[in-house]
Amino acid sequence: MSELSYMEKLLDGVEVEWKLLEEVGKFQRGKRFVKKDMISEGFPCIHYGEMYTHYDIWANTSKSFVDKDLASKLRVAECGDVVIVAAGETIEDIGRGTAWLGESSVVIHDACFSYKSPLNPKYVSYFLRTKMFQDQIKPYISSGKISAINAKGLGKAKIPIPPLNVQAEIVRILDAFTELTAELTAELTAELTARQQQYVYYRDQLLTFEEREVQHLPMGTKGVGEFVRGKGLQKKDFTNAGVGCIHYGQIYTQYNTYAYKTQSFVSSEFAEKARKAQQGNLVIATTSENDEDLCKAVAWLGSEEIAISNDACIYKHTLDPKFVSYFFQTEQFQEQKRQYITGTKVRRVNADNLAKIKIPVPSMLEQQRIVSILDKFDALTTSLTEGLPREIELRQQQYEYYRDLLLSFPKPEVVAHD
Repeated sequence: MSELSYMEKLLDGVEVEWKLLEEVGKFQRGKRFVKKDMISEGFPCIHYGEMYTHYDIWANTSKSFVDKDLASKLRVAECGDVVIVAAGETIEDIGRGTAWLGESSVVIHDACFSYKSPLNPKYVSYFLRTKMFQDQIKPYISSGKISAINAKGLGKAKIPIPPLNVQAEIVRILDAFTELTAELTAELTAELTARQQQYVYYRDQLLTFEEREVQHLPMGTKGVGEFVRGKGLQKKDFTNAGVGCIHYGQIYTQYNTYAYKTQSFVSSEFAEKARKAQQGNLVIATTSENDEDLCKAVAWLGSEEIAISNDACIYKHTLDPKFVSYFFQTEQFQEQKRQYITGTKVRRVNADNLAKIKIPVPSMLEQQRIVSILDKFDALTTSLTEGLPREIELRQQQYEYYRDLLLSFPKPEVVAHD
């Protein structure tokens, strides 16, 4: 039996009326409080920013709290109200709702509204996630640095109002679908994590040698390699075509263990003055906001020379380039790196200290054997890393399709805004 025929049977001939939200219930804006007012215990509160990161369809406990004296001066949502966020960085952020089902009331931020109505609160919250609702409120959203909507704009959206028993059944179905989607997402995420941990384990094992078996030499040792700092490349220097370049910030977001092509380019004139990496060199980010990302490296395997920014180092060496790049990912390298990190807000490692870090130097044949194994592991992990999030995305799209379908009732020919 299709979803529509099931819904028709559930309605049993009852027509579903569409009404403006302002006709059905009442909006009340919260009052302003700031993040420094939020504490670990006290009176429950919801800051508007948490609506995007912490809250979903419903909640019965809050992430944050405020002092009870402060709470007495603010506005609250009560059990059964829907908290709706009314400000955000994009239009798509606006109108997201959470049904508050806590035993006590909850303080809400002034960038939120509480919506009190006789409707099932979770039914309303699910409806607020639909495309049909988002399309209705778009004309009333003011856009600028921050997008926002007022109560009047929210109130002009029409909502289908089936009987309460039908609302409850829709909620039951969507709750089950939500739970199933969450379980599948958790399983897929756990699978991805397990595979990544397995890869890290074998990579570190393959690149760990006893001192008596293999020489461990400082990376700056003559005949092993030298570090050269990049020079002067900024994002404003990028062009649509020309000589390839790598900016240090791109190493964190756009590159993996090795690369044959660059994501960006500079002019030939700029490239003449820049420091350049050649085929087989490593490009290393020497500046980061955190210690974990610092010194992320990519082996440049392209045939052309490429320009490198001055918050990156070029490592010119006599080793297998992928072998070195994989080594930079190991705990063995990370442990040595930590003693040379400087800076507070911005963390750095300089070329002179990188040259002191010891690297195992097995024969070239052994380096290539290790690379061959790690390339296979890397390909499998990359496939999972790309494939599982895609699978999660498909599950989410399926859920959104059925949610919107369940909330699609025959409606007036025009859902107008006054």
